[in-house]
Amino acid sequence: METGFVVVEKVRGKSSVTQSFSKYPLKLIIPNKVGSNKTDAVWIYSLTYGGGIVSGDIISCGLTVGDDCTTVFTTQSSTKVYKSVGFKCSEQNLEWRLSRHARVALIGSNALLVVVPDPVTCFSTARYSQKQVFRLASNSSVVIVDWITSGRHEIGESWDFKLYKSTNHIFLEDQPLFLDSVLLEDGSITNISERMQGYQVIAMVILLGPKLKEVQIQVKEHVKRMMYEQLYTPTLGCKKRKSFGQTKPDMIASCSAFGPKGIGVVVRISKNYNRSRCIGFRDLRLTKDGAPQGHHHITDVIPE
Repeated sequence: METGFVVVEKVRGKSSVTQSFSKYPLKLIIPNKVGSNKTDAVWIYSLTYGGGIVSGDIISCGLTVGDDCTTVFTTQSSTKVYKSVGFKCSEQNLEWRLSRHARVALIGSNALLVVVPDPVTCFSTARYSQKQVFRLASNSSVVIVDWITSGRHEIGESWDFKLYKSTNHIFLEDQPLFLDSVLLEDGSITNISERMQGYQVIAMVILLGPKLKEVQIQVKEHVKRMMYEQLYTPTLGCKKRKSFGQTKPDMIASCSAFGPKGIGVVVRISKNYNRSRCIGFRDLRLTKDGAPQGHHHITDVIPE
């Protein structure tokens, strides 16, 4: 049973919410205007009653984005997952459709969806499972940020939860394009904290679609340059790999293309300290300089 859904369509030439619904434990806030006045975008904020997800909570939410519409889905703060009671697992299932008609899986065109929540923060002993399904047209565009912190770092928790699973599926014209799943589970031999080797944040950023071509190029160059600086020491006439000894790079990032003709880019990031903002994403400081006219950019719809 759905606990929420939103439908965004063009009304008098502007992206507008035509249907919305939410019920406990989910609450959706849709402000009249956020971000640049020049940007035609609907903003949707997701939050939960009590500020977090309680053991056994099940959230199911759908979003339909119509032709030529731009929508940003975000949160007011980190998604807190409270400790589990017994073996109960908190679940969140989200389905995003870029579609012509409300709640019908007809694929729309020229739409942009930006999903940039704050990170998931699992408390000690928590169990959490999340699944996101994206159904896109061939000329739709999407930005997805999916990330998790080690927990309540300020009180000494570090990967102390029991289970975290995050699944992201992207379908292009009803064909599977990107199927990804991350599973962190406490084991009998090693715990999650030992396997994370001191890193406190992991993130995945996906950039897909024609409106993000210039952004993809910038991201690839940024990751390449960033990792070169992390791993190599410049010397006269050559490059020398750094010797870290017992220390590790502050951040490790990889970037790769996926899909036919490399239409999508996925960036994976591990970082050894918590940040209140989306590490490795807003840090890119992407600008509109040099971009073809008419292209949407992340900084056009995401506030600093």
